[in-house]
Amino acid sequence: MAKKYFENMEGFALGKENLKLLLIGFVIIVFGFLLMVGGKSSDPSIFNPEIFSFRRITLAPMVVLFGFLFEIYAIMKKPKE
Repeated sequence: MAKKYFENMEGFALGKENLKLLLIGFVIIVFGFLLMVGGKSSDPSIFNPEIFSFRRITLAPMVVLFGFLFEIYAIMKKPKE
């Protein structure tokens, strides 16, 4: 089904390769947000320091930022003719 979608793309500003790169960038961004999930406490009156872990505070935002930069690259890349 996806092959049928990519066959007639003459009127689009972005080519097949650009759309594939955009999809990859989107997956990277979603993965970064999934890294931020978690760290909640079952009891609201108890503080859980796990919310300030390296994964949630440092790694996940860097992955999301890389995903957005990758999206910019995917849009700006000149499509092959």
